[in-house]
Amino acid sequence: MPLQSMTGFARKEGSSGRFRWAWELRSVNGKGLDVRLRLPPGLERLEPDCRRLTAQYFSRGNLQVGLSLASSETAIEAVINHEALAAVLKLREQIGDSIDPAPLRFDTLLTIRGIIDFREPEESESERDARDADILAGLDQALADLRSMREEEGSALGQILSAQVNRIEQLRATVENDPSRSPQSIADRLAQQVALVMDNASSLDRERLHAEVALLATRADLREEIDRLGAHIAVARDLLAKGGPVGRKLDFLAQEFNRESNTICSKSNAAAVSAAGIELKVVIDQFREQVQNLE
Repeated sequence: MPLQSMTGFARKEGSSGRFRWAWELRSVNGKGLDVRLRLPPGLERLEPDCRRLTAQYFSRGNLQVGLSLASSETAIEAVINHEALAAVLKLREQIGDSIDPAPLRFDTLLTIRGIIDFREPEESESERDARDADILAGLDQALADLRSMREEEGSALGQILSAQVNRIEQLRATVENDPSRSPQSIADRLAQQVALVMDNASSLDRERLHAEVALLATRADLREEIDRLGAHIAVARDLLAKGGPVGRKLDFLAQEFNRESNTICSKSNAAAVSAAGIELKVVIDQFREQVQNLE
């Protein structure tokens, strides 16, 4: 599966019967999938289907999904309130001897409130269902377009992240191959530190001396940190190659990278190793910043 970023935009327009509709989708970074729907009044019934479709395409990101709907033509029909008309005619009959006996004119009827109402024709159930289906099909296409845009950006992010992982691997090799890590260098440095301990604590007992030497030896060796960095690098490359929603896993790896770089910096007794450790921290921070954009 391709990598996806969490940012993108898509718009899809269409028509159904005498209505025109338009979907507009915006996506930004988010810890989970947060869909904010904005539907026209009367179309709230579409919300469950909209959320279901969105979840089929995405697992993370804050999405704003808006629908606009307008009639593409003016269609007005006159609706007669037969009960009101019958009541008016009956009233005229009852008081016919007291008023002008001239026939009731149509323009007079129009002035009587409630007799005739002008409104848009009501949709039949089949027309409404067809329109809903067209609108949801449009959303499906808009979601596909948004996913394509997120995948394009995800591909670019993948190249950036791969280059950063390669740089982490280079810095790991710099630390591993530094002359200060040769057995003789470590032994010489350890001997100096033991001598310093003995000078400052001549009365140190044997068990305490062994403990101090063990501590110094542990701090002098970066083998575990180097090996763990190598394992994390292999996992990061595997996740980038696998693709899909791997942002959270890569974010966790970034934290692990940072932990190892901190330990390398704290243990280092060589300028070159310290410099490599500091650059490691910079590259890892950049790596983690980019990972925040991945689904």
